[in-house]
Amino acid sequence: MTGKNQHVVPHQDGWAVKGAGNQRATSVHDTQQQAIDAARNIARNQQSELVIHRPDGRIRDKDSHGNDSFPPKG
Repeated sequence: MTGKNQHVVPHQDGWAVKGAGNQRATSVHDTQQQAIDAARNIARNQQSELVIHRPDGRIRDKDSHGNDSFPPKG
């Protein structure tokens, strides 16, 4: 079973890591890179997806750490 997708989102104190659907942040970091590193570790452990947001909330990037049911060729 895979875990919740991990989102890196803007936070009043910097950047936060939040599990999909969670109200509260899992962790808060000074920089986006620190939050990405923390979220990537969680996503790897839970075999879920990492979703990185821009400061305006739009999605910047996604990175899958789960078992893709249909991996792309090439």
